[in-house]
Amino acid sequence: MAGKELDNKLVVAVRIRGKVGVRSSIAETLDRLRLGRTNACALIRVNRSYLGMLKKCNNYIEYGEVDLPTLEKLLGKHAKGVDAKKLMDGSYPLEDLRKEMPLMLHAPTHGYRRNLKRGFAQGGSLGYAGAEVNKLVTRMV
Repeated sequence: MAGKELDNKLVVAVRIRGKVGVRSSIAETLDRLRLGRTNACALIRVNRSYLGMLKKCNNYIEYGEVDLPTLEKLLGKHAKGVDAKKLMDGSYPLEDLRKEMPLMLHAPTHGYRRNLKRGFAQGGSLGYAGAEVNKLVTRMV
């Protein structure tokens, strides 16, 4: 799964499931990740704390490493003054982008293609998706 290989990488997290029936501790963690609503997207530079938060909210979000073309498309739509290459390298501080978060996206074109209650490894849409999250974000921008 996603462990040490995500350390200090730029990750995109998209909230897929809604608010009804969410435990208060998970709802608080989702709010700290700035994923308060469905189809909200957040860019996160992963460290040990954020990795724990992502794993805790595993049943409500899809997350994975973002690639440069997807990041350019996402930032071109929502944060026009930010250079995607500098953000990927780490030379542009992610804290300057916090005022733009969350990036609200549309529902994906042609809908979600997988079950919304299962993990990604079981054929669903939730949890760590690796590079497959880029296809979802591209359909949502």
